[in-house]
Amino acid sequence: MNLYRKFEQKLEAGAENSGPIRGQLGTGRIGMIWLAANLVVTTLLTGTFFVPGLDFSLALIMIVAGTLVGAIILVLVGNIGTRTGLPTMAITRGAFGTRGSLLPVAANVIVLMGWSWVQAMLAGVTVNYIVASATGFNHPVLFSVICQIFVVTLALFGHEGISRVEPWLAVLILAIMGYVFAVAFGKFEPAQFAAIPVDHSLGYTPFIVLDIVIATAVSWTVLSADINRMARSSRSGIVGSGIGYLLSTVLAMILGATALGYVILSGGEATAFDPTILVAAFGAPLAIAIFLSVMATNTMAVYGMITSVVNSRPERKLPFLATALAVGSVSILGATWLALLDQFTDFLTLIGAFFVPVFAIMIVDYYFLKRGSYTRDILRHTGGAYWYRNGVNWIAVAVWVAGAVVAYLLTYIFPSPIGATLPCFFASFLLYLGLSWNQRSRKDIVAHEHLVREASQQAG
Repeated sequence: MNLYRKFEQKLEAGAENSGPIRGQLGTGRIGMIWLAANLVVTTLLTGTFFVPGLDFSLALIMIVAGTLVGAIILVLVGNIGTRTGLPTMAITRGAFGTRGSLLPVAANVIVLMGWSWVQAMLAGVTVNYIVASATGFNHPVLFSVICQIFVVTLALFGHEGISRVEPWLAVLILAIMGYVFAVAFGKFEPAQFAAIPVDHSLGYTPFIVLDIVIATAVSWTVLSADINRMARSSRSGIVGSGIGYLLSTVLAMILGATALGYVILSGGEATAFDPTILVAAFGAPLAIAIFLSVMATNTMAVYGMITSVVNSRPERKLPFLATALAVGSVSILGATWLALLDQFTDFLTLIGAFFVPVFAIMIVDYYFLKRGSYTRDILRHTGGAYWYRNGVNWIAVAVWVAGAVVAYLLTYIFPSPIGATLPCFFASFLLYLGLSWNQRSRKDIVAHEHLVREASQQAG
């Protein structure tokens, strides 16, 4: 038997094939996975948008508030993964139908691929800066590709490999973040950061910052059930992901705001979303943190793309390893497109339009309409409770389109003073709830049933 086949069989034995898995991880492990996954360069650099666009102290308050609000959406969707054993995009069959779920699956792969490219490029640019400073060799595209090859290699080991590696990366990243905070506040007092003049020409308001922070949580919710289905109980998943996501996002964004504030106070140029500016100020330790964060987070993005494709059709159990190699190859090639870095804020807007309505629909469908339980019909490829009309729930699709239109209008045509994310979420939530209320399950509320049967779990 060749090496490829042996590796493939190992992944299949670890339940990396299509279908639900029963999680075994406790609160601490889930928390550490989320902590490592979101201590990421993109979240850090998002924090650099807020200073000097907003008062430093107010920016910190909006970061905490937005993270708390966004975490509610993330935890609710993640809990469906814990209770069913399915990844996020497989769960969309419950609301969108067996065939209709292919629409959010396709959108998810596009969005995660974009995230994967952006993070690989940022890591590559950072590594290139260090190498170029030391040797004069300058090739950011090459280093972006090398970083992405590392990421794809980690993703090939599936959820078990990820659960073992991510906590260690979290510890290393936290240690380096502590060093950066120590340097920043060792040189300048907190009052000096608070006194940084606000540049109103940047166009940021407290509500716009709040909206961006919530949108960051939404961008992570596409992976929430993929990660939380590894939890052994709802409590482990909810508490672990809630604390892990909250701490990692707040720390990363505040670090970004603090690091750019340090550059400003040191007399440097305030250039947002540029890792080289920060590495020049804090040296190799921050570059190492950026590289490790990409390894941790981008691995989850690639893994999420793979599980979305593998679980896209219940009747076609695509092999995990072959799918991983195909998706990984595309992600490596895309890492050469450095021009995407100039479009990051537009990319966040795209994510909001794509997925804010989807998550509103999923939460309404599972917790309100299906009353906290999906049956094993969700694993069928035809017929059953989630077949709707020829496999598509057209109400969900229509609400999704309407929600995306609301997000577009409030972003580009009639800019909302409070941003587009929350209005889009509540509009989609209420519209789907109203149009689908007559389909609400009439059965008595019963304890949910995990989709992995005990007998099959023991046999596996």
